[in-house]
Amino acid sequence: MKKTQQNGSRGRPDFLLLILTLLLVGFGLVMVFSASSNLALTNPKFNNDAFYFTKRQLAWAVLGIFSMLFLMNLPYQIFKRGFLLLFIPVLLMLMVVPFTDPVNGARSWFQIGSLGIQPTEPAKLAIILYLGALISKKGEKFRDFKKGLVPVMVIVAVICGLIMAQPDLGSCMVLASCAMIMIIAGGANLKQVAVSGGVASIGVAILAAIGMATNPKGWEYRIARFTAYSDPLADQQGSGFQLVSSLQALGHGGLTGAGFGESVQKLHYLDYPYNDFIFSVIAEELGFIGTSLFLLFYLLFLWRALIVALRCPDPYGTIVGVGIVGLFGIQAFVNVGGVTGAIPLTGVTLPFVSYGGSSLLVCLMCIGVLLSISREANKQDKPERTKRSHHH
Repeated sequence: MKKTQQNGSRGRPDFLLLILTLLLVGFGLVMVFSASSNLALTNPKFNNDAFYFTKRQLAWAVLGIFSMLFLMNLPYQIFKRGFLLLFIPVLLMLMVVPFTDPVNGARSWFQIGSLGIQPTEPAKLAIILYLGALISKKGEKFRDFKKGLVPVMVIVAVICGLIMAQPDLGSCMVLASCAMIMIIAGGANLKQVAVSGGVASIGVAILAAIGMATNPKGWEYRIARFTAYSDPLADQQGSGFQLVSSLQALGHGGLTGAGFGESVQKLHYLDYPYNDFIFSVIAEELGFIGTSLFLLFYLLFLWRALIVALRCPDPYGTIVGVGIVGLFGIQAFVNVGGVTGAIPLTGVTLPFVSYGGSSLLVCLMCIGVLLSISREANKQDKPERTKRSHHH
C-alpha cells in the first residue's frame, strides 16, 4: 500500500525535456539516413541496402526509448544504492576489452554476432552514478583532501587508465572532464581540484607515452590527427585528408546549404560521415543558417536538462544531473570542435545524432535518469500549488 502511495505522489516528468530529446533523436535518424544511404547502397558489405544504418539506428533508438521510460519510472534514489549493478559489469568489460581483436587500430569493441558493443559508453553513465553517490554521501567531508577528493580521483584514474589502454583518448578526455565538473559541482576545494587536475594530466601523458611504446600502431593515426590539426594542408592527401574534406563540406554548405541529401563529401571522401563527421554533413546540407538553428536547439536541450538538475532538492540528484548535462555538452563540443578544426579530431560521437547503438542507448538511459530526477522536483512543487489553490 505504501509503495503505491509513494508512486502516486511522484511528480510529473519534465515533458519539455522529453519532447526535446525525442526531436533530437528523430533529427539524428534523418541525418544518419542522409549521411549513410549512398555508402550503404553501393557497398555489398551492407547488402546494398540504403536503409542499412538507419534501420539499425532505429532499432537502438526504440530500445533506448524503452530503457528511458523504464528508468524514468524508477525513483532515482535507487541508483544511489544500486550503482554497483552497472559499475561492476562495466569495470569487468573495460578490463577484458583490450584483449579483443582490434577495430580501426583500437580494441574498444565487443562483437556479439553482428552487434558491436562499446563498453566506454555505459562506463560514462556508471561513473556518473558512482561519483554522484560518493560525493553526496561525503557531504561536508568532501572538502577534505584525503577523505574527500582522493577516493574520487582514484576511481576516475582507474577508469581513465582502462580506457587509455584501448587506446581511446577522446572518451578518456570526455570522461575526465565530466568527472571534473561533478567534483566542482559537489563543492570540492578548487585549489585541490587544480592541483589534482595537473597531476592527472601528467598521469595521462605518462600513460600515453607507455601506450605509444607498447602499441605504436594504435597510436600512429592519433598522432597524425594532431599534426593534421596544426596544419591540415601540409599533408592534404594523407593525415590532413579528413579535416580538409570536413572543412570543404562546411564551405560547400555556404549560407543556405546544398540541400537535404545533396552532400558531396559524404560520398567516399569523409570516413564515417554517419558517425564522427555527421556534423560536417549537417553543415553541408543545411548550410550556416540550418546549422545555427540546430546548435541553438542543442543548447536549448542542454539548458533544459541543466534546469532539471538544478531544481532537484536533493544534492545527489543535482550532482548526477549536472554530470549528465556535462557529458552531453563536452561530447558535443569535442565533436563539433574537431570537425570544424577548432580543436584536434578525437573521433567522439555527437550525442543523439551520430550513428552508434551503444552511444544512443546510453544517452537515452541518461535522459531516463534525468526525467526521474525531474519528477522529484515537480513533486516538491505540488504541495505548494495545492496550498495556493486552497487559499484561493
